This record gives sequence, structure tokens and C-alpha cells, in this order.
Amino acid sequence: MSTLTRNDVTGRIMVALDYANAESAEGLLKQLEGIPCYVKVGMQLFYAAGPTFVASLKDRGYKVFLDVKMHDIPNTVKGGAESVTRLGVDVFNVHAAGGKYMMEAALEGVDKGLAVGATRPIVIGVTQLTSTSQQVLNDEIGLAGTTEQAVIRYARLAHAAGLNGVVASPLEVTAIKAACGDGFVTVTPGIRPAGADIGDQSRIMTPAEAFAQGTDYVVIGRPITGAADPRAAIEAIIESIV
Repeated sequence: MSTLTRNDVTGRIMVALDYANAESAEGLLKQLEGIPCYVKVGMQLFYAAGPTFVASLKDRGYKVFLDVKMHDIPNTVKGGAESVTRLGVDVFNVHAAGGKYMMEAALEGVDKGLAVGATRPIVIGVTQLTSTSQQVLNDEIGLAGTTEQAVIRYARLAHAAGLNGVVASPLEVTAIKAACGDGFVTVTPGIRPAGADIGDQSRIMTPAEAFAQGTDYVVIGRPITGAADPRAAIEAIIESIV
């Protein structure tokens, strides 16, 4: 039986606002009003609605994970990290594949952008996408070894760079914690409630299984946003865990 309380669970669910515009996202937010979950703003919505929409979420008290996966030369990532830190996001990510120097530059950007008295954002590294299969990793990306080996390699690199944690599938959480310590944060997409369509994901678990592995946060999109009743969907997910 889970030892997590309802408030624990709710505060560790990140609902992916995978919408084409702010108006569509607002429709979901209205249905989830009063549920203190995180919201994840990805590339499609951020490119369409921009920083103003993120600022509005913060003004309304939401915790925001800005999922734009920064991956560029160190100086560019440093500037991007400074900008999103000034925006007040709670979590953002960079690609661990960009290397240690790039990740260190992101943290320098955080230092530069952090206002006096503001809470420092959690900075996490992307290891391998949950859509990445063994075949894609080896034959298309060109990395040898297993998917888990690639994930752990990047997790160790992110840890050495000083990042707070990584994005990885729930299947790798135990190995990441063993390699980098229990305090190293794991954010896990690829979460599908029992019976849900897996879509384009290939390395998945149910929410309860992911928390049982020790993950810190779960990212859930289509099982909530695509449900006929999104509020009922997230409530059912919470009840399946507590």
C-alpha cells in the first residue's frame, strides 16, 4: 500500500498542456481548477503562446515545468536559462547530450537570472526520450549498448555537471537513483494508466508503478487531456496511487 498522501501525489503529477494555443489550454485548466498539480508547457504551446502565457500561469499560482529541451552551444543555453529563470518557471530542462560544459553553462544562466529571494528552479537533463527504442538508439542515433546504459551515462554526466536531476522513463528510475543518489530528481514521462493507449511511447509504466520505483514526478498528458472528463481522469489516477 502506498504511503503517499493525496497532497503528496497531486503535487508530483505534471499535466502536459500539449495544446496548439492558449485558448485550448485554458479549457483544460478550467476543468482542473483547484487541483494543485504541476502543469507542463512544451514546445508547441510555448512557441504559440509565448512567455506571457507562462507568466500568467505563475501569476495564478501554478507550478510550471517548461519543457523546451535546450540543446545548443553553451553560451546560447546560458542565455536561454537566464531568460526562463527570470520568467519564474519551477522546472526546466536541457539536453544532457549537449555535454557537461553546456549543462554547467545553463546553471550559470540560472545564477544570473535568479532574482533576490526567488526560488531556484529545478534544472534537469534529458537522457533518452521515452519514444526511443533499442533499435532507434543503436541504428539511428548511433549509440551502442542498451537504452538503460545510455540513460545512466547521461544521468551521471548531468549529476557531474551539477544538475538537479534528469528526465527518463520510469524503467530507469531505480538504476538512476543507484548511480546518482536518492536526492537526484527523476521526472518520468511515458506514464499510462492501466488500459490506456500507449500512443508513441515505448518505455512505459502506470502511475502507481512509477512511484513504486521511487520517481519524484510523473508527466501525464493524453490520458488526462484526451479524456472525455479530464477532471475525473486525474482524480482516478490519484486514487490509483494513494
